[in-house]
Amino acid sequence: MNIQTASDIAGPHDDLDTMSSATRRRQLMAASIGNVLEYYDFVVYAFLATTIAVKFFPSSSDAAALLASFAAFGVGFLARPLGGAVIGRIGDKKGRKVALLITIFGMAVGTVGIGLLPTFETIGIMAPILLVLMRLIQGLAAGGEWGGATAFIIESAPAGRRGLFGGIGQASIASASLLGSVVVAIVAGLVTAQQMNDWAWRIPFLLGGLLVPVGFYMRRNIEETPAFTAVQKIAETTATTTSLATGNDLGGPVTLMAKAFGFTIIWTVSYYIMLNYMPTFLVKHAGVSQSQALWGNSIALVILVATTPLFGWLSDRIGRRPLLLACCVAFVVLPYPLFQVILSGPSFATIVAIQIVFNLFIAAFSGAGPAALSELFPTHSRTTLMSIGYSLSVAIFGGFAPFIATYLIGATGSPISPTYYLIAAGIVSAIVIWGFRETAHERLR
Repeated sequence: MNIQTASDIAGPHDDLDTMSSATRRRQLMAASIGNVLEYYDFVVYAFLATTIAVKFFPSSSDAAALLASFAAFGVGFLARPLGGAVIGRIGDKKGRKVALLITIFGMAVGTVGIGLLPTFETIGIMAPILLVLMRLIQGLAAGGEWGGATAFIIESAPAGRRGLFGGIGQASIASASLLGSVVVAIVAGLVTAQQMNDWAWRIPFLLGGLLVPVGFYMRRNIEETPAFTAVQKIAETTATTTSLATGNDLGGPVTLMAKAFGFTIIWTVSYYIMLNYMPTFLVKHAGVSQSQALWGNSIALVILVATTPLFGWLSDRIGRRPLLLACCVAFVVLPYPLFQVILSGPSFATIVAIQIVFNLFIAAFSGAGPAALSELFPTHSRTTLMSIGYSLSVAIFGGFAPFIATYLIGATGSPISPTYYLIAAGIVSAIVIWGFRETAHERLR
């Protein structure tokens, strides 16, 4: 049975799109503002992992407490696939707008909740239990956010600019990492180490709640995308669009989700090792202060934020595959020698330069990645299938990346061992992406 798409009935989605430039900008801004809130909340936890370990997981072993803290960080990612499936389905059935409103509230509850939680010293074992609960709420929301926001942005993009729009959306996620890094660095710089440990660690979490009214207002007033509207019109005349079957030459739902899963491995591993775990790594193994580590991370993130849209624009010109494969190769070849340099005790400027190099390759993948993944799926099931495939990979390989890196160092006794994880991820994703066809110049299905 053939599945009808909007392009089957009325030609390419681009022909159906009468959205004005002003509306496109508003759509992009609404999705991006929400992205900042969603991922700010996640990265603040990673940057404060050492403090959270002390407050919620007291242990005679610092390494054990840090492992427990990163395990709680990873638990939030376990909820992502469920959030992707449930909220993604809402996005495909009820609209992208409804799904995006759900996610922004879910993440706000989890983040502010962490900022208000009593610690182990106050309520004992209930403290880590409640922390895990807040992380699960965050994970459910984040699982629906990425697929919903990405589908929304790509479907709102004009012809020939899906890479650019996707790159801007992904830059907003990197901006969240930058914002989280800067906020934590500022707070750490304004208070003493004891004050940071006692109460000031709560400030970055509570500040995340300030973005909620802005994000909700913008998302409440956005329009649905032309592609989704077209599919809804088709659904009024045929029941075939209620199926998750894809009816295209790329494969069935399981095949497409598997491709998204493998595609995402190097993306999520490089992102969470180089952006979230790196500050902790530098403090523990490179003799860098927490303030220096966070500011160095912030400088590298500025480069990532600035260049991701540029790489998205470039992918509209030369295609997605060259940029994606270049990133995979870079993370096979570069991590081992560059981590050796970091561990040799170089200057702070050298460490920042190395971080910038890694971030440029992450930017190349992040610029081309959202459009490439969105183009893999048909509109009527894009949010659901993309969210599940992406979120499963992030949950397994990204969310536990800091935990795995910490474990590998403990098991091998070598701080260089996290590079093996990066190299393996690069090889797997390169194999998957090599089998992709170029879709940059094709219409959305």
